[in-house]
Amino acid sequence: MTRTHTLTTPECDIAYDVHGPLPTAHGRPPLFMVGQPMTAGGFGTLASFFPDRTVVTYDPRGLGRSTRSDGRVDNTPELQARDLHAVIEALGAGPVEMFASSGGAVTALALVAAHPDDVSTLVAHEPPLIPVLADAVAAERAQAAVRDRYNEGGRGAGMAAFIAMTSWPGEFTDAYFARPAPDPAAFGMSCEDDGSREDPLLSERSWAITSYRPDVDALAESPTRVVIAVGEESGSGFTGRTSHATADLLGQCATVFPSHHGGFLSAESGYAGQPEAFASRLREVLDYEG
Repeated sequence: MTRTHTLTTPECDIAYDVHGPLPTAHGRPPLFMVGQPMTAGGFGTLASFFPDRTVVTYDPRGLGRSTRSDGRVDNTPELQARDLHAVIEALGAGPVEMFASSGGAVTALALVAAHPDDVSTLVAHEPPLIPVLADAVAAERAQAAVRDRYNEGGRGAGMAAFIAMTSWPGEFTDAYFARPAPDPAAFGMSCEDDGSREDPLLSERSWAITSYRPDVDALAESPTRVVIAVGEESGSGFTGRTSHATADLLGQCATVFPSHHGGFLSAESGYAGQPEAFASRLREVLDYEG
C-alpha cells in the first residue's frame, strides 16, 4: 500500500510517498529514506526489503516531482533539512528512523542539528563532506575541475571527470591534477556535448552540500543516535575518506556496510550493489540497542 502526497509550502511543493500504514504496525516508527540528488525512485529496491516497516521516500526540493517557487536553483542542506522537517511534521508519526545516503546524508545531519527531536536513529551513508578532509583545498579544486569539464563538454565529459575524481585513491595530489582529462568513451558514455549545464551532480548547484560543515556540538547534544556508514568497497576513494573523517569528527568509527557508494541499488540502476545484504545490515544497525 503506497500513498503519494504533496506538501505545499510558500517556497516549494514536496512530493513524498508513504509505503505502508500510518499509524505504523508494531509500534515501530516510519523509516525515512533520503538521497540527494537521488529522488524517491532510487530507494525502491531497498524499501522492498522492509515489508514489515512503513517506509517514507521523497523527492528533494527542485528534483523529480518536487517543484520549487523560491526562484533558486541551488541545493542547500539547510533548506532541504527544513523540507524534511515539514514532511516529518505532516506525517504526525515522529520521531522517525532515517537512512540517508550521499548528499541526503548531509541533509540529514543538518536536520538533526536543527531539529533534534525529528529523528531517533540516523544512518548517514557516505556523506560527501569536503571540509572534513585533510586535503580539503585540493578536493575543492578537483570538484571545480569536474564542473569545468561539464561546462566544456556536457554530461559525458562531466560524468567521466566525476568518476575519475570519486574513484581516485587517497588525497588529491599533483599526480591527480597532472592526469589528462578522462575519455567518456572509456566509461561507455557519449563524447558528444548534450548541451546540458544544469545537472545537480556536475554543476555548482550542489556545492553547498559538499561544502557543508557538520555542527558537531549540536549533533553531540542531540538525542538522536547518529551512525556514519561506509561501504566496504569504498576504501580510500573520495566518499570512503569523507565517511571515515566525518565519523572521526563525531568521535566514532564508521560502520561498515556491504558494497560501495550505491550499495543498496539493484542491477537495473546500472550501478549494481548488494541490496539484500545491504538491507540486512541496515536492519541490524537500526535494531541495535547496545
